[in-house]
Amino acid sequence: MKKIFKLVFPAILILSLLLPGSVLAKDKSLIVGGKNYTEQLLLPELASILLEQAGFDVTVKTGVGSVIARKSLENAQFDLYYEYTGTAYTLYYKQKDTKTMTVPEKVYNWVKTADAEKGLVWLDPVQFNNTYTLMMRKAEAAKLGIKSISDLGVYVTKNPDELIFALDSEFWERPDGFKGIMKMYNFRLPPKQVKKMSVGLTYQALKEGLVNSAMGFATDGRIAAFGFMNLEDNKSFFPVYNPVPVVRKEILDKYPEIKTILKPLADNLTTQEMQQLNMAVDVDHKPVHDVAMDWLTSKNLIK
Repeated sequence: MKKIFKLVFPAILILSLLLPGSVLAKDKSLIVGGKNYTEQLLLPELASILLEQAGFDVTVKTGVGSVIARKSLENAQFDLYYEYTGTAYTLYYKQKDTKTMTVPEKVYNWVKTADAEKGLVWLDPVQFNNTYTLMMRKAEAAKLGIKSISDLGVYVTKNPDELIFALDSEFWERPDGFKGIMKMYNFRLPPKQVKKMSVGLTYQALKEGLVNSAMGFATDGRIAAFGFMNLEDNKSFFPVYNPVPVVRKEILDKYPEIKTILKPLADNLTTQEMQQLNMAVDVDHKPVHDVAMDWLTSKNLIK
């Protein structure tokens, strides 16, 4: 028996190395990255489920800020992740042309062309626009007569020590963040009126009345659930933020099917549905994986 085993095992080993789908020859592995808030946990999870269904071995790495996510892609620590068109345009490329950044097709084509020179490929954009927003509780905004960011700026100028704002450190510093808002809308907020915290906590702080206004994301389900309103960006400060899977070119050249595998997310994920998915995690406290699986099943995108 031992002689047979010695003869058969090398033959099996050689055969397994020749079979592309075998365990020993398996190299269809990907690292899918994500940032540090709910939507950026859901998008990688949705993508990874579709990729795993197509035979990929996927490792999901999330929980970082925008700059680190970008560097991770450039340094091959991520193979792909979902980036927002407006983030790439304003944060990475320091662009300010409102005629470009407020038009979905224009800003997408701009960043796609620019990143192609760096070996990064932008695939099909998801159609929802997860722009930044400044939120207030509806009742308080109505009481103070604030409907727009211009109204907010006027109120802060007259009452600089009254309103407290919640935001994260990234939003405070980035060019499409709070400092840029204050410049465009011509008001200044005393530093002591700013409370810096993680993005997830800004919603809770506003809900509990610990702050008067907070940064958020337009697709967040907690806005409606908690009785908030988005202040009108009446001077069109914020760019368009369509999420797009950005893939290293060498990975896409090796696995061109990635584009087709991920396209159903671009075709099916609407603003309203993204709000519902975010709410399921943040308000209903459902696990990210379960929420992603339920949505993919409802769309018949998984077998």
